[in-house]
Amino acid sequence: MPSFLSGRTVMVTGATTGIGYETARLLAESGATVLLHGRTLRSGR
Repeated sequence: MPSFLSGRTVMVTGATTGIGYETARLLAESGATVLLHGRTLRSGR
């Protein structure tokens, strides 16, 4: 079932922990291309 987010690109700040992480995960599961931003590269891996 196509999602309204399929083919869309979104940027999530604070995406390495907490609410930002869960938001990014759910957006990706919904078909969006997700650009992540966090404090350090290490925490984003």
